[in-house]
Amino acid sequence: MTTYTILIILSGLVIFSYLFDLVASKTKIPSVLLLLLLGIGLKFLVSYLNIQTFNFLSILPALGTVGLILIVFEGSLELKYDQNKNKIIKSAFLSALTILLGTITLITIIIYQISHHNLYTCITNAIPFSVISSAIAIPSAAALTKKDKEFVIYESSFSDILGIIIFNFAITNHSINLSAVIGLGLSTFLIILLSAIACIVLLYIMGRLVHHIKFFLIISILILVYAIGQSYHLSSLVLILSTGLFLNNADTIQNVWFRGIFLYKNLSADLSQLYQLSAESAFILRTFFFVIFGFTMNVNELNNIPILANGLFILISIYVVRIIFLKVFKKEKIAPILYIAPRGLISILLYFNLPESLKIPEVGTSFLFLVVLGSSLVMTLGIALSKRKTEEVIV
Repeated sequence: MTTYTILIILSGLVIFSYLFDLVASKTKIPSVLLLLLLGIGLKFLVSYLNIQTFNFLSILPALGTVGLILIVFEGSLELKYDQNKNKIIKSAFLSALTILLGTITLITIIIYQISHHNLYTCITNAIPFSVISSAIAIPSAAALTKKDKEFVIYESSFSDILGIIIFNFAITNHSINLSAVIGLGLSTFLIILLSAIACIVLLYIMGRLVHHIKFFLIISILILVYAIGQSYHLSSLVLILSTGLFLNNADTIQNVWFRGIFLYKNLSADLSQLYQLSAESAFILRTFFFVIFGFTMNVNELNNIPILANGLFILISIYVVRIIFLKVFKKEKIAPILYIAPRGLISILLYFNLPESLKIPEVGTSFLFLVVLGSSLVMTLGIALSKRKTEEVIV
């Protein structure tokens, strides 16, 4: 394969992804779903033409991690905080926490019935299936009302963060005891402290940089700090979310000393450019990640009736738990938010980060692909149905 052939393929994928986004905005079909199908189609084409490829799974976790960072950062840069939003933040956090714990419990039972492995192994395998993917949820919420969109951004981001915290805790502690709880408290304190320092330092750097290249530097620093934190099993996604929120709301801080040192004339314009760069970079990485994930799938395994049945049970459990807790923590109507519970990038990343000794053969990548695909379809149909009902009420 020549250099020019590779360039044609890469640029073609980006163009297709852009067209998929246009289709998604008109039809409400998630572009991620179309990217997965494109990856599957390319796999069939490559097999038919007998083209030699390398192991794309080796680059998938790195692509997904950077994509997740940029998507959460992009979403947090959209959020403006005021005291009136305390209620929505609180309800989104409690919703994310209770739904996550309830879903882990129910899916653990299902996986135990499937595999009969020990409870600890079943719990660690259940966590990736229980986390809402902000990478899919945030873009899919674009057409919702402002209030619902903010709820989705907060809830999906909290779900990602809490999912990573629980996942890191589970794979590093085989049992819950005093030392494990102290370790969790210490790691949470460290990441909050690190987030506060990073917010201040990054804002200071942004105001002092005179070089014409500075936004990729800011993003690189964020990725560096995230990677260092994750290597020590800290939940560094807290840092990404808090940094975006802090930068976008720094101008609301009234302290005279702070405003004199950290705020500068072009902050608003710089944040706009940083948001644009994050959004476009996330778009590119999301494109390659989901196409590659679809490409690596063995769709023949989806003919397996037990896999289809068990995948259906997991999907049902996801929405049963969701409808129960949303009715508790979201007092207003729960549609279409009820349907926005996609599994995607974060689920795939957590699954690939499971130690080999904890992976259950019966719960493989095809099983994961089925849940990702199914939850995206439910979200698509649910949003379309909710929109139709709203239009009928207006008429």
